[in-house]
Amino acid sequence: MPAELKSSSQGHTLVLTISNPEHRNAGSPEVYAAGVEALSVAETSPDVRAIIITGEGATFCAGGQLQRLQANRQLAPSVQVEALESLHAWVEAIRTCPKPVIAAVEGAAAGAGFSLALACDFLVAAENAVFVMAYATVGISPDAGGSWSLGRALPRALASELLMMGERIDAPRLQALGVANRVTPPGQALGEALALAERLQTKAPNALASIKELLNEATVSDLHSHLTRERDHFVRNLHHRNAGIAIDAFLNKQTARFE
Repeated sequence: MPAELKSSSQGHTLVLTISNPEHRNAGSPEVYAAGVEALSVAETSPDVRAIIITGEGATFCAGGQLQRLQANRQLAPSVQVEALESLHAWVEAIRTCPKPVIAAVEGAAAGAGFSLALACDFLVAAENAVFVMAYATVGISPDAGGSWSLGRALPRALASELLMMGERIDAPRLQALGVANRVTPPGQALGEALALAERLQTKAPNALASIKELLNEATVSDLHSHLTRERDHFVRNLHHRNAGIAIDAFLNKQTARFE
């Protein structure tokens, strides 16, 4: 059965499920392309306020199939370049999507699966979930932004350990390091992610989009430039209809209903 990305909706939350049970939900160019398309549609849909990425069954995503990589070694390098560009397009789509994206991780998140979870704005994991950057173990280097994400989230020594040693790290330690947001009992990661998505939907969508954009820019901006961007976002959001709705609701002790 070929790998696919299943799509479903729960209220205003879009749930994207990586489905490739035969290969522990390993990714494929078809899955990555479907992910880009799904986020593109979600970005402009008023019915979608948050997105969850998860895996079917007891595994999040085992990364790339080693059999596929071995076969690609016999082909022109351009074949692997094309596959990686498809994966990287999905990672960039997750990062630039103006709506919150949440990873709900059960079981293993390995290689590109770990990188994919790190690309999301929030990471919810079952307490028995296992994360591993096994690239060096099989003689290759990271993809899908794994070194970018870990290099920014962790001290260099720890990022080096995870990437070079390829050893497993569990969800509680990942949370202690500030990389995972929530740790749940086994089987409850998706439920917790849905609850988190519902809480995010009580915030103004335009404000969340601005926060995400500012966070993306923060690591490459000097302070003066970033303050200018914050000023522009602040003024634009203050004059958005949602600011009036939120301020009136707060002052009158009511629940805001955003557009």
